[in-house]
Amino acid sequence: MDIKEIQNLIKFVAKSGASEVKLEMDDIKITIKTGSDADVTYVSQAAPMQMAPVQQAAPAPVASEAPAVAKAPVEIADNYITVKSPIIGTFYRKSSPDKPSFVEVGDSIKEGDTLCIIEAMKLFNEIESEVSGTIVKVLIDDSSPVEFDQPLFLVDPS
Repeated sequence: MDIKEIQNLIKFVAKSGASEVKLEMDDIKITIKTGSDADVTYVSQAAPMQMAPVQQAAPAPVASEAPAVAKAPVEIADNYITVKSPIIGTFYRKSSPDKPSFVEVGDSIKEGDTLCIIEAMKLFNEIESEVSGTIVKVLIDDSSPVEFDQPLFLVDPS
């Protein structure tokens, strides 16, 4: 069973509303528990024996690969640039609930400005702008799960 299959299983269990799921196969044993602040998944394999706790707010490929800068933006028809998510996780517009949003519609941004935070496996990754311009639209609601390469913002580069 590879990491993609495990991530899909975690997503399925989270959506199903089940509080605990155990899966045992010949060489692998998986337990997924939900209902706390975050889903917890334990994976163990027969050889070599290892227990790997995985904190899940939303699945991420590997925590150490969490980049701090958004992937290359893609041009769209109306001369806007789409800033996309570089990782899977939970999208946050603010650093904490009592702080203001990093950017609002109409704000001018420059290259290197922090646009948002994406939480992946309890790591908070600041997503920085690779372009200068004006925020035209925020495409994701605060505290929403995001997928890899999902559009987050529209930026007018002029």
